[in-house]
Order: sequence, then C-alpha cells, then structure tokens
Amino acid sequence: MSKYGETARPDFLFESSWEVCNKIGGIYTVLSTKARTLHQQYGDRVIFIGPDSGQPAPDFIADPSLFSEWTAYVRAHETLRLKTGRWNVAGKPPVILVDFKPFFAERNALFFEMWETFGVDSSVAYGDYDESCMFACAAALTVQSFYRFHHLEDKRVVVHFDEWMLGMGLLYLRKHLPAVATVFTTHATTVGRSIAGNGKPLYGYMKGYDGDRMARELHVEAKHALEKQAAHRADCFTTVSDITALECARLLDRAPDTVTPNGFEPDSVPSGEAYDAKRGRARQTLLRVAEKLLGAPVDPEAFLVATGGRYEYRNKGIDVFIDAMNRLRLSGELRRETLAFLLVPAWVYAPRADLKAALEQDFPQTVPMQTPFLTHWLHRMADDPVMNFIFHAGFSNRPSDSLKIIFVPCYMDGNDGIFNLSYYDLLIGMDATVFPSYYEPWGYTPLESIAFGVPTVTTDLAGFGAWAKNVVAGETMDDGVAIVRRTDDNYFEVAETVAGILLALSRKKDAERKAVRQACFDLAAKAGWKHFIARYDTAYELALARAAERNKTTYE
Repeated sequence: MSKYGETARPDFLFESSWEVCNKIGGIYTVLSTKARTLHQQYGDRVIFIGPDSGQPAPDFIADPSLFSEWTAYVRAHETLRLKTGRWNVAGKPPVILVDFKPFFAERNALFFEMWETFGVDSSVAYGDYDESCMFACAAALTVQSFYRFHHLEDKRVVVHFDEWMLGMGLLYLRKHLPAVATVFTTHATTVGRSIAGNGKPLYGYMKGYDGDRMARELHVEAKHALEKQAAHRADCFTTVSDITALECARLLDRAPDTVTPNGFEPDSVPSGEAYDAKRGRARQTLLRVAEKLLGAPVDPEAFLVATGGRYEYRNKGIDVFIDAMNRLRLSGELRRETLAFLLVPAWVYAPRADLKAALEQDFPQTVPMQTPFLTHWLHRMADDPVMNFIFHAGFSNRPSDSLKIIFVPCYMDGNDGIFNLSYYDLLIGMDATVFPSYYEPWGYTPLESIAFGVPTVTTDLAGFGAWAKNVVAGETMDDGVAIVRRTDDNYFEVAETVAGILLALSRKKDAERKAVRQACFDLAAKAGWKHFIARYDTAYELALARAAERNKTTYE
C-alpha cells in the first residue's frame, strides 16, 4: 500500500512524447515496452498522446469508436484535430494523435505567454524548437479538453511529459489546469548533451559548470530554459539514472525527486528453435552482404561484432569502437575471421545499386566493390566522420585481413534496400556488441543486446552500465556485460580494454559461449519493467500528493 493509501494511484494517467507511435530513438523503446505493464495496471485509463505529422504512423491502429462521444464534441466545438486508436505494441494501449500544425498560427501568443508567466525566452530558439513546442501545447490542450468533457474534477489525474520537447505542455497545464498532477522526465539534459557533443569535458568539471551560462555559450538557451522551468514546475521531476541525476542537480538547479530507470520487455525475443532459426537467418544475411561487398568468401564461423545507435560520434563512443577494431586488426592475435558492423544511421543518399544487383545474383562475387566498407551511399561522404576514421586508420577490407569493418548507415526498419531486416532481426545474429559511450544517460542498446542473448561491452558512464555494475561484477563478458571504466580523458585506455575483452570472447569454446549467452538472459530478466515500474508508481504518488497540497484539495 502507498504511504498515501491505496487511493494514491491515478484514476487517469496520460503520457505524452514526441516518440509515441513515432519511432525515432530510445524514448520510443521506453514507452512502447512500458505500455503493457501500465495497461495491465490501468487498462484504458492510461492514454498516450503523440504527434500527428500528416504521415502514416505504422504502429498506430485507428479506432474512431474510442472516446467517440468526446471526439464528436471536439469536432463540433473545438479546433483540435485528433485521431484515436491503439498503439500496436504489447498491451495495445489507447493513443491519441494530435495535429499540431494549426497551432503555428498562435505561436507568437503562446511564446509570449510562456515568457510572461515562466520567463522562457523563445526568441533565441532555432531548429526543432517551434515544432516541438506546438506539439506540446496541442498535447496539453488535448488533456484539458478530455478532462473537462469527462468532468474529472473529482478524479486523480496524472499527466507525464517526456523531455524538453514536451516542457511547454507541462507549463501550459500548470497555468491553465493546475488541478492535474504533472510528472516531467528528462532523459538527457540539453546542456549536458551539448557539452559532451562539443568535445568539452563534462564529468571532471561538472561542479564548475553553470547551466545557464553554458546554455548561452552552446546556443541552446531556449531549450534549456524550457527544460529547466519544466523541471522546477513539475509536481514530480524524474530522470533515468543516478549519473543523469547529478547532471540535473548541477545544470538544471534541481535534483530529481526520484530516478526512473528504463526497463525492457523482451516480447520480440524468440526462444528455443525459433531463436536458433532467427539467429541463423541473421548471420546468413550479414555474411552474404559482406561477401558481396568484399568480393571474397567469409568463414561461416566468423566472429560478428557490432555497435549501433544514434550518430553521436563522441557521445556514443563510435570513435572508440573503430579504434578498438583497428587495434584488434593490427594485433595479429585474432584466431577467427572477424566482421565489425557499425549500424549507425547517417545521411543516406541511397542503397548501393551495385550491391543490390550482386545480392540478386546467386554466383559468388570475386572482385571487391568500390569502397568495400559501405552498404549505402552517403551525401557528402568526404565529410563523414566514420568514413574518414576508417580511411585514416588504414582499413582495406582485403580478403587476407583478419578483421573487416562495414558501415551500415541506414535506419534498420526492415526496408533499407540491402538487408531488409529490422535492427532486432540483425542484432540476434551478432556474437558481441560494443557501446563504449562517453555520454549515455541510460543506454538501451546494451540492454537490448543482452535481452537477445548477445554479450555486450558498455561503460560506467552509461546509466545502464552503472546499474549493471551494482548487479554483476562486469569485468569480463562472462557476466553477459563487461563494464569499462571511462573518464573525460582515458580514451586510449578504453579502446585498448575493449579490444582485449573482444579478443578473449572470440576465443571461447561453444560451451563457454552458451554460458555467456545464458548470463545475458539472466541479467536482462532483472531489468524487466516488472522490477522498475515501482519507481514510476512512486513518481505518480509523489505528484498526486504535491498537487493535492498545491491545490489545497483532498482525494477521496
């Protein structure tokens, strides 16, 4: 029982994010995997709100009958343009997609209101700021409309906003619908990400940074101001890891009320014979593409290692990955042929026509293709950091090389034109993954990896790595995850350590590899939502208590 009694659980829970039914990055994984657990608790009283961009949303199942009386009222009396349906993920929770484009006509008035009431200066904004704020306000108005139509004044209502992009929605409700309880989660602070992404030392100098001053220096004042005000005005402020909590306390001048780590539900992980079949298909696909690109056969027992995630070259440790692969290549100690894949979306021009044509042929490719490191052509390839490092390091991908490196610069959605498999359907074929992040508030990629039985390397600067270090030793891959110490200035040590860990793993025998895979599954099971959802219960409980105190009301 909650310390506020059983009634502390929300009667209605709304959660809004730019990534509801909109697969962009890690927040999509957070919400889509959390959905089943929340739906089990709340049924159709948990409602997600996402953007209607005008483009098809593949994960959205339209259902006009859902909340039909309210939507009919909205069509007749309000300017909101809504679509109701369900999110096609485990749990299939209700979703409202809201068209935010009409709100651009009211942009200046909304921005002035935010400046006048909360001191958020939008005049210095650029990039995706305006679009995000219009969606945030549209989401807030959707909640307000639903609340008033259904007369929820005597109900416990929690509205959860994710990231700075939804901050203006929280502020709007704080002013116009103060009766609802609000939760704000930052998954990464704007200033912290910018400091790290601009090559500045973050951790050793954390105590010396002033968030407002750094926001001005890095030209992210508007986003930072919005994020900071949302953090301070929320009834409950949360972040995803203890590492990011320290960052929030310093850069946002408010420590989170609680940490809400990201769980994972391995619904898409097959088992038994299905697992073996999917793994076999993934390996066959990876090896076939490599053979066509390299113009030479690849050992069926080759050691396959990968990195992936958003193209943040330093933050995600993409530079370290390439460096570590180069050290392995030059070590002369590899006993197995090794293929290293970078599954990192970049500015793709098109799938390679020569590679597509070769894949349509049954006969072997005997001549290496031009630039045999790349599966898709890029815009401005000469300026691409990954390609430049591959060339600079001296990779050649000759048949005699013990390690070849391949850059797959597209989003793995199953329709990339070369592999035509989703990220998970390729991940399952790997023997190891490496995510040597410098800045990683949580880090879904290593968690996804172990969920699929693929041992991984991460760092203690990643939220997941720090969490795992409290569960297992993490010194070698025997625990399913190896956690490498990373600081502001030990880049070369990290690259060398990663190379050594992979070399040791590549030499393990079949029985040892099976034991490592089981260790992966065991650790992933401890990071399931059934273990982490209680942190969210705490956040909702705290938000409701503070809203009640703020409004001088009592929930009965």
